[in-house]
Amino acid sequence: MNIMCSMFDEKYMKLTKGNNRERRNIMEVESANCKFRVSQCEDIELLSVERPLKIDLEIDGLETLLRELHKVFSREHVNVQDVQKLMVAYKSNPKDWKKYAKFDRFRYTRNLVDAGNGAFNVMILCWGPGHASAIHDHADSHCFMKLLSGSLEEVRYEWPNHVEPEVMRKLKTKKSCCTGCKEKAVEDKLSELNIRCQNDHCRNFGGKSDSLEIGETNGDIEQYDAQKMEEIGRTALEVNDVCYINDALGLHRMENPSYVDGAVSLHLYCPPFDSCRMFDARTGKPTEIKVTFWSMYGKKIKRVIEADATVDSQE
Repeated sequence: MNIMCSMFDEKYMKLTKGNNRERRNIMEVESANCKFRVSQCEDIELLSVERPLKIDLEIDGLETLLRELHKVFSREHVNVQDVQKLMVAYKSNPKDWKKYAKFDRFRYTRNLVDAGNGAFNVMILCWGPGHASAIHDHADSHCFMKLLSGSLEEVRYEWPNHVEPEVMRKLKTKKSCCTGCKEKAVEDKLSELNIRCQNDHCRNFGGKSDSLEIGETNGDIEQYDAQKMEEIGRTALEVNDVCYINDALGLHRMENPSYVDGAVSLHLYCPPFDSCRMFDARTGKPTEIKVTFWSMYGKKIKRVIEADATVDSQE
């Protein structure tokens, strides 16, 4: 028996002792640690997500939200629901975030608000009329988004057959050696990771998040067979909606459906990432790209890498 299986068996014995509440608390702490990559979370297939989340606090401003997030991420373990609740508790006020909201005429922008403590970062994305991201993954991170102004639509996609996210590779490894890890049970439980949007506007599925301002591309990252990306749903977001996504839940693109009004969204990534993969909508071909900032802490930065105009215009 290898080390992974031994660790699993030891942990299983601990979980079988004590009452149900104790087992659930241990399970939630270990499986939902935002400070880890999604694929590094222990027993992620067992995570139970409460829907709807019970929000029992209020946050009076963006700066207060950031302070509370720093407190949460100073802990050894960070449950995804704790982050979700903080994001929901803050109600959008343009006075809080206006200085960070930097628009560009031609494409959406990523504007760093707080670099966090290495376990997370926070940014504001600004979407001009009709702006959209490419289809992309989330680099094995937990990703949260709150809509601050305007409206956005998420288009969710299945992973192409020829590309497998890191989180699924890790889960398959666990299943291959650990007794009782049934494939169907794992897949069923993975769907529970999809933390639902916090109001009635999100009907198809929960979880929204990020978008990337595309920078330099590094070329093909693996062989592929042409396959049109399969759309699996669309969800409209309105002001103060908070949603979540990770790579176990699929790929997505975000778009501003209005050709008149702009939109502003607040994003939290844990852990932060500076590159991810975008996917061609017509073939499913993945390309690794760097993600860049348009501004940092309210100040515009020099554009070293110009965005590739083609990636924001995929069908």
